[in-house]
Amino acid sequence: MPAPNSPAAKTERLMNLVMTLLYTRRPMTKARIREVVEQYRMAPSDEAFDRMFERDKEDLRELGIPLVTEELSTVWEDEPAYRINQRDYALPDIAFAPDELAVLGLAARTWSRATFAGPAAQALRKLRASGLEPDPDSLTGIEPRLATSEPAFAPLVDALLARAPVSFDYRRPGASNATTRHVQPWGLTSRSGRWYLTAYDSDREQPRIFRLSRITGPVRRTGRAGAYTPPPEHDPRRMLAADLPAEPAGSARIAVRDGRGGELRRRASAVETAANGWSTLLIPYAALDRFAEELASYGASVRALDPPEMVGATRAVLAAAARAHAGGSP
Repeated sequence: MPAPNSPAAKTERLMNLVMTLLYTRRPMTKARIREVVEQYRMAPSDEAFDRMFERDKEDLRELGIPLVTEELSTVWEDEPAYRINQRDYALPDIAFAPDELAVLGLAARTWSRATFAGPAAQALRKLRASGLEPDPDSLTGIEPRLATSEPAFAPLVDALLARAPVSFDYRRPGASNATTRHVQPWGLTSRSGRWYLTAYDSDREQPRIFRLSRITGPVRRTGRAGAYTPPPEHDPRRMLAADLPAEPAGSARIAVRDGRGGELRRRASAVETAANGWSTLLIPYAALDRFAEELASYGASVRALDPPEMVGATRAVLAAAARAHAGGSP
């Protein structure tokens, strides 16, 4: 059995309380609940039980569990009793429209390479088990890709959701050694294939931006959950745009198969549609190598046309991928 004051013990106690009140045929008095739920029965005193039970009632209501209080008439007085209505507690049948199912499938595909790949796949399996099948072709032209190969991504997401401060070693551009930074994570956003953390730097007492690929070593929590609150007006993308203004290194002319490359089409400064099933797009890019990797990720659906260095870089990425799949050295 978990330690009496541990989170595991509290979770077990709440589950026992819910099951007791959910399946009882009639409302239960507090005294009867204490007799049935083992953890309450083991309380060292009446006062300790009362405090524990009152906290647990509030926790259940905060979790959205419909705990109902009723009055039981006895010989001497009306005594409060408690129950959980099964009809209110049960999750109703969920129906999704075709467009909603398409979005669910799109979200799962987006996270297929990220830290939530497992939960996303599990959610889709549950949908399919209930007879709902997302249509993979209903959002033609939308191709979400979320690459999160940086080891710091998952622990930073956890810290951000928990509002817990962290520390990590960070190497600035041109620096030979990394320095330890203590930050309060505010947000995560991506641009041009790179992930960035927006945060408050506690050592420098200023908001700062950190590129995840420059974080070396583990991300370590340095404080409790809920230790801070990000500014309500914080916008990670706006902060990133202000600190790292995009200055295109050039523009590339590419051919994209119809129905593909939705993200590329959105960024194009010019689009020419032909009758042969392909469109020609003019897209500004910031870094030649990164944009070549992006174009190559679309496979046969995208072709680089100009400038020649972009064509060569894209071909080099594709050739390296072909060699790797063939068992050769990339």
